[in-house]
Amino acid sequence: MGFHEDRFPTNLSFGSSGGPERRTEIVTLANGFEERNTPWSASRHRYDAGLGMRSLSDIETLLTFFEARHGQLYGFRWKDWADYKSCTPLGTPAFGDQVIGTGDGVATVFMLTKSYQSGGSAYLREIRKPVAGTVVAGVAGAESAEGTDFTVDTTSGELTFAVPPGVGEVVTAGFEFDVPVRFDTDRIVTSVASFQAGEVPSVPVVEVRI
Repeated sequence: MGFHEDRFPTNLSFGSSGGPERRTEIVTLANGFEERNTPWSASRHRYDAGLGMRSLSDIETLLTFFEARHGQLYGFRWKDWADYKSCTPLGTPAFGDQVIGTGDGVATVFMLTKSYQSGGSAYLREIRKPVAGTVVAGVAGAESAEGTDFTVDTTSGELTFAVPPGVGEVVTAGFEFDVPVRFDTDRIVTSVASFQAGEVPSVPVVEVRI
């Protein structure tokens, strides 16, 4: 799958709409009860970039980015302004934000993850596109130094420690992240007259699995 590590202009994604979607199969039985199941283990995010267009210059920026991605052919990074940190939206990522694993004295590679917990239920999301320069990590409650104690692959979301965390030592991380997406259309329809009248184009964007 072709993927460009370029981020969609953040000033345009700021005004977009969208969020996670799930696929649930529901069968209603003869007695009125339901059976519910899902073929998806993870949610998939969708957005509409058209709502972020505010000027003709924005339209030009969109068209340039769209053409450089060859429509749906290449994926790219997307900043979801409602959910792009390991902490709260107004907070600053800290090394203890998310538990990403427990050491066994052998493993050195850990995947960045973010936990969404409500009550007794939780969803663990793999973070494949962390933002360079924002990742902090720790082992057993002590902060580690990037470049010395660990390195991060911003194209895959994997942290590699120079020394394996000890048995039972909790590995944590904090970070900002992007969503890997692609355009969900191969055509952009724009009209200067319509845009000046307040109508914006629909530019669907959908998350891709990596």
